[in-house]
Amino acid sequence: MTASDEAPGPLERQLKGYRLTTAEILYHMPDHPGLLQSFVWQHYDLAPRYPELRKFLDFWVKNIEGRLHAVHVARQQLIGPAVAVNVPGMWELH
Repeated sequence: MTASDEAPGPLERQLKGYRLTTAEILYHMPDHPGLLQSFVWQHYDLAPRYPELRKFLDFWVKNIEGRLHAVHVARQQLIGPAVAVNVPGMWELH
């Protein structure tokens, strides 16, 4: 296996526009459909289409018994431009 065959790491993905995405998936428990259970999924993904999350949810629907109720998505840009802030003053303490 060569370096070009390997899956890109987190840094490479972020440089390509991927952002850390967290999804809270609420689903009905198979044995007790009236109860909701929460599952947290986290992966690097591309907003706004979220192809990785969609693949996971497709897998869920096809292979997992718990029927989906709701999915809440949040994302965070971990690499961004530097932020410069002016400070009102500077004091030295001895």
